[in-house]
Amino acid sequence: MKARQVLIFFVGVFALIGVLWLAVPADGVPLGPLNLRFASYQRTIRDAREAKVDVDSVLNAVEARFRMEQDTLEYYRKFFYENPDRIFIPGDDYHYFDGVFRAMEKADDHVVRVVHYGDSQIELDRISQDLRQQLQDRFGGSGTGYFPAVGNVPSASISKVASGGFVQYTMYGDSTTMRAGHNRYGMLAQVVQLTGGGTVTLRGTKNKTARERCKTFQTVSVLYGRGQGFDVKAVSDTIKPVPVKKEGVGGATLITWDFGRPVAKAVLTFKGSAEIYGISADGAAGVEVDNIPLRGCSGTIFTRISKPLMTDCFALTDARLIILQFGGNMMPMVRNTKVIEQYQEQIAKQIQYFHEVAPQARILFIGPSDMGKSVNGRVVTWPHLPELVDSLKSTALSNDAAYWDLFRMMGGENSMVQWVRHSPAYAGPDYIHFTPAGAQKVGDALSRSLLTYYDYYRLSE
Repeated sequence: MKARQVLIFFVGVFALIGVLWLAVPADGVPLGPLNLRFASYQRTIRDAREAKVDVDSVLNAVEARFRMEQDTLEYYRKFFYENPDRIFIPGDDYHYFDGVFRAMEKADDHVVRVVHYGDSQIELDRISQDLRQQLQDRFGGSGTGYFPAVGNVPSASISKVASGGFVQYTMYGDSTTMRAGHNRYGMLAQVVQLTGGGTVTLRGTKNKTARERCKTFQTVSVLYGRGQGFDVKAVSDTIKPVPVKKEGVGGATLITWDFGRPVAKAVLTFKGSAEIYGISADGAAGVEVDNIPLRGCSGTIFTRISKPLMTDCFALTDARLIILQFGGNMMPMVRNTKVIEQYQEQIAKQIQYFHEVAPQARILFIGPSDMGKSVNGRVVTWPHLPELVDSLKSTALSNDAAYWDLFRMMGGENSMVQWVRHSPAYAGPDYIHFTPAGAQKVGDALSRSLLTYYDYYRLSE
């Protein structure tokens, strides 16, 4: 075959491909039950024209100061109505968090708590640790807050080793997790049954991602109930503290030790039997943020936990702000608007439940982030996700809870792809979970928004 014939053959092939590229519809060619897909001109042009989220520009907009002094009312007006990082407030009452801030300002001899519930997005203390650090920088405090006595979910902020007669039961998780024969799960949505005795050793983590203020703690507390022959002692670096407080309310008891100075290690020795609802490692005063990750949870389990016990736990721990960060695990089940409406009803019940068990606390609901799904060979936002986000916002506001729109803070629809592609990557290859760098950006944005409302509170006093 001559070279000229070969050239003509290849030119013809490429010409045919070019015709197909121009003629084939972007969504493919239906062929019976099949749909044949080819590279197409229409799809290439459509993809090129689609707006790409510039993550850095989005985050810069979140951080923007509108080129004016922060202590002017005009700055706050613009933030409350225009900034993608703003928190939506029920009834546009921008004094909604004033009681929370007032309690934080007065926490000079005790701890005021922020309780952060969420799904796997907050595991390893992600997001929570950045909020904790910035609140403690502003109001004082140290340590990491509450965590289960045992469990296999690690934290970037504290190391815990347990041995002895402990069995953990959780209200959440798949069929491999153990359930209790009762509903006394407490504020961590889990309970650890102690039988006989055991030890729990706590150490301030040396993890390089840990925030400075969580590396030491001055007080340790044990929240428990139904004790029989129960006793617990605490030591740290040979310091033997005297229990500074032992309080009981209904079905829960809180015992606290103060070591008198910051320490990086403590050993708790238990004996007898009891239901352990949680252990905390805190400062002597200031603000604490409890990181409570509930992997696989869509946020609809709380109403199945004993209401009297939960009320007692919150009464003992002085929680003033409860954060509920859910919605992502619901997406695989969302097929239509009816499913979203049913989920709204469930979330409304959870919010009302927290209003009842913690009447002293304000509630902030954080909706799901953008999530990517492969559709026709392209990673795009999950179908119905924007609708779910708007529905959750409406549900929160109509039930006297504030709402932070993480989806739109990120940049909205199809933003997750750009967070994954960012250098450094702000989200992982599953197009769902943030990397540590991305989680820090989210935590910083949440902290900055909440503290903007605090600055407004100070200005308008």
